[in-house]
Amino acid sequence: MERFFEILPGALAWTTLILMVLLSWLFPTFISIFIILFDIYWLLKTIFLSFHFVATYKEMKVNMRIDWIEKLNEIKPNEEVLDNYKNKKFLTAPYSWREIYHLIILPMYNEPYEVVRESFIRLSSAHYPMEKIMVVLGLEERAPEYVFTNAEKIKNEFSSKFYKFIITIHPKDLPNEIPGKASNEAYAAEIAKKELIEASNIDENKVLVSVFDIDTQIFSEYFGRLTYVFLKTEDRMRSIYQPISLFMNNVYETSPFSRVVSFSASFWQMMQQSRPEKLTSFSSQSIPFSTLSEIGYWHRNIVSEDSRIFWQAFLKYHGNFKTTPLFYPVSMDAPEAESFWGTMKNIYKQQRRWAWGAENVTYLINGLIKDKVISFYKKVYWGFNTIEGYYSWATNAIMIFALGWLPLLLGGKHFNAMLLSYNLPHLTQFILSLSTVGIATSAILGVSLLPKKSDGIHFKDYLIYFLQWLLMPITLIVFGAIPAIEAQTRLMLSGKYRLGFWVTPKGRYAETGKGSEKRSSC
Repeated sequence: MERFFEILPGALAWTTLILMVLLSWLFPTFISIFIILFDIYWLLKTIFLSFHFVATYKEMKVNMRIDWIEKLNEIKPNEEVLDNYKNKKFLTAPYSWREIYHLIILPMYNEPYEVVRESFIRLSSAHYPMEKIMVVLGLEERAPEYVFTNAEKIKNEFSSKFYKFIITIHPKDLPNEIPGKASNEAYAAEIAKKELIEASNIDENKVLVSVFDIDTQIFSEYFGRLTYVFLKTEDRMRSIYQPISLFMNNVYETSPFSRVVSFSASFWQMMQQSRPEKLTSFSSQSIPFSTLSEIGYWHRNIVSEDSRIFWQAFLKYHGNFKTTPLFYPVSMDAPEAESFWGTMKNIYKQQRRWAWGAENVTYLINGLIKDKVISFYKKVYWGFNTIEGYYSWATNAIMIFALGWLPLLLGGKHFNAMLLSYNLPHLTQFILSLSTVGIATSAILGVSLLPKKSDGIHFKDYLIYFLQWLLMPITLIVFGAIPAIEAQTRLMLSGKYRLGFWVTPKGRYAETGKGSEKRSSC
């Protein structure tokens, strides 16, 4: 059964691609009608998702202007809250926000000192009581020697700014593990429980764990906003809290291809925030420590730990678990390298690693089949949506941009003599042109998300920003569908074709007269 569900996503994708070609040859009229209907569906979906994007954008911008410490001070355990606790809508008694601690886990492998330091500058500047913040910098024993030197420099500069700060070193070659974030984070969390939480006699229910990539830079009100949402959430211990990942740290330095791909990922996450019924965990996330401990931390033998953690909790609590959107961002690096082709390679590998999340299909479906408590509706809903998500990732872009011409190429003389064959490219082009309204809306609103530049944002910056969206048909296929197909195909074949964890290279690069020069220090 496990191998069946590993094969399923790739089998669906390849069956669709093969049928696209065969039906365009054997039944060109049928496939042409299907193409028109599919493009109309895509147009309606684009418009629908654009409304969600705009809604999230507005709420996020409002939240970024609020002093969340001030809002926290307004919270009082009123009668309604007490009643909810008595009726078991909250799993823990109401308490003051000042009792809550934040544990931040930052896994680090080979990232340069400058990138790490930037993240710690932002972290230590948070508008939140530093005496409530504990930090774990999780190193790997297998890491290059300079990483340990850089970690000590970070500790010497920043450890005094937090309530607690420790460095953990995840041993290499432990049994039943693969090298990667999951095993590093799980090890760091176990050490933190002993050396920080238990040693300080802190209640696990009052600790929120935020796990960030080492390049993640928070905005000043992040912990205030997180704490506020946590306290206001019904059944707060049965939720993971999801910020919006904006890939903005190096937005002016990286390639237009990287910007379009990264912006697309951010925009998708923003759309999902307004659809919490479909939202699962991604990249940066926060979760109550007691919940994390109960589910056994992150699985140590997988690549896609950021999404797996949601399914672990969902199955552990028999479907009584959700992702709560924060409508508040964190900022990360877009893929970058010293050369153009190096950047292209890094974009592709990052997208392939994300698409490897299809490994969760087997884990989820097997868990749903075995669980006798989760409702039939939830099983069908999450099972279908998860499979459909990976299927669409691998096929939609190719269907949108390739199906329009396949019947013309393969349909033969009889079909090409029909009026339908003449109108097909014009109809599909018209429908796809209307779909660009959604892309344009996202691009226009995205301008306000651009970080400030020391010398200001000039007209040419805006011009390049808008023109880069012309690359989207290419990026959707080359850095969307193709890496997804490769990941799903590798999962089908299994064995030596399985993917391990690939660390996205991080750095700061500046254009010079002689080419690209690395500005980060090791």
